[in-house]
Amino acid sequence: MVLAGPSATRVEPSLWAAPAGIGMRGDAPEAVRALAAGCGDNRPRPAPVPTALLEPRLTATVPPTPPDATALRLGYAGLLPFVAGAALAWLVRPEVHPYVANMLSAYAAVIVSFLGGIHWAIGMRQAVQRRERFVWAVVPSLVAWVAVVMPPYAGLVVHGVMLVVCYLVDRRVYPAEGLGAWLTLRFRLTAVASLSCFLGAAGS
Repeated sequence: MVLAGPSATRVEPSLWAAPAGIGMRGDAPEAVRALAAGCGDNRPRPAPVPTALLEPRLTATVPPTPPDATALRLGYAGLLPFVAGAALAWLVRPEVHPYVANMLSAYAAVIVSFLGGIHWAIGMRQAVQRRERFVWAVVPSLVAWVAVVMPPYAGLVVHGVMLVVCYLVDRRVYPAEGLGAWLTLRFRLTAVASLSCFLGAAGS
């Protein structure tokens, strides 16, 4: 558009003018207004929270669950080889005794390794995994491996000591992981199993 007169100035239509018949507030489509609002909002937005931090940690917040009837029966049944091995070590003939002693030592090694494996499982279920949990998980297996190749009169003593050590470690770890209700069963099983190992060693 050109204005008449000596000081006429040419005025170009604004490129930002709204199309005819459409107002920027009342008549603009919702998408246009949303886009305009988003482009004009330059405020910094908070960084997204990592998903790992939102996951619940399975630690002491887990309600303690006592062992059920099946766990109790299987736990006590697992003492039968200990008791039988310790008794037979004093009853069998000398030519049979090495087989009985080795049987008791091998079974004790399996149980000691099993107790270490529980800590590996505890470490796997934690949202923030702790290195010391996995390190301790393999220690009983390594000690049992050495003890099982020793003469039974010495290896059974090592097994008995490791059973007690595993229980002492569990007394510290289990309550923090919501497993404190299992400590009564652990104490009973440890007392009978370790005593059987010591008696078997004495009978060898």
